[in-house]
Amino acid sequence: MQAVEEITAAMGFRYFALVHHVDLLTPGSTIVRLVSYPRDWVDAFEEGRLYAADPIHRASHTTTVGFAWSKVATLITLNPRDHAVLAAARTAGLGDGFTIPAHIPGEANGSCSFAMRTGEELEDAQLPLVQLVGSFAFEAARKIARSGIAPIPPAPQLTDRQTECVALVARGKTDWEIARILGVGVETVTQHLKDARDRYGVTKRTMLAIRALFDGAISFTDILRR
Repeated sequence: MQAVEEITAAMGFRYFALVHHVDLLTPGSTIVRLVSYPRDWVDAFEEGRLYAADPIHRASHTTTVGFAWSKVATLITLNPRDHAVLAAARTAGLGDGFTIPAHIPGEANGSCSFAMRTGEELEDAQLPLVQLVGSFAFEAARKIARSGIAPIPPAPQLTDRQTECVALVARGKTDWEIARILGVGVETVTQHLKDARDRYGVTKRTMLAIRALFDGAISFTDILRR
């Protein structure tokens, strides 16, 4: 904690937050949660259970590079509640900030954020350095949080054809449509998907796609590509 505070001050920031985007009221042993934000804002954030709805957290899920909070509207569409959350943060003493996303397949999303006080401005010239520091800081905190516990079991391994089928399921294709796209029989597609569900221990196609996406077997690019 002290090391992060010293680094934060050295870069010209007032506050920091290294967190997984999960319910902080019931944290697990491997959850990263190091926060120096104003106490009023931390209390309001946790009581409002904003870990998933917070606009900065949501924006970080759309990118892999750091971004200034003042640019959040370029990443997501802000609704009235988002504007209210950002206004409340400013009232609590948080000014502009810079957030570095942390996306690791098979784990909850997280981020490292550094913030100014209300009324202070970011120094754009140093943001590339802040990006590097934030990425390193979150990884170091993650390793400390995981030290002394059993390693995460490896994700199920799908065959290339199973992966293709799951990606097409995630795009909303039926077994018949997948068979036409891949040039195989419908029964073959059905079997590939059954085998994939068995490997993940799920029974629903939707859950199969979600698990494969979460574990990194497929990506948003596989789903959204035309």
